[in-house]
Amino acid sequence: MPKEDMIELQGVVIDMLPESRFRVRLDNNVVILAYGSGKMKLHRIRVLLGDRVTVEMSPYDLTKGRINFRHPTARLEQASPMRRRH
Repeated sequence: MPKEDMIELQGVVIDMLPESRFRVRLDNNVVILAYGSGKMKLHRIRVLLGDRVTVEMSPYDLTKGRINFRHPTARLEQASPMRRRH
């Protein structure tokens, strides 16, 4: 199996750990340890508890992964109407 063959799964962040690590529960109810990818750190994309994420895993170690994408969620702050300034 080539090095480039990675397994992509989706899950939800259930715990935030020190050193930019996260505990993620995958859709198949497996809990893994994951970290944010370099591009996410470069573009300052924050991952919070309860966020839906896409995790890339190596077929050699199925207990660790890298978070590649944070799925957009509807936030109440964005839906609030703008205030008028006088």
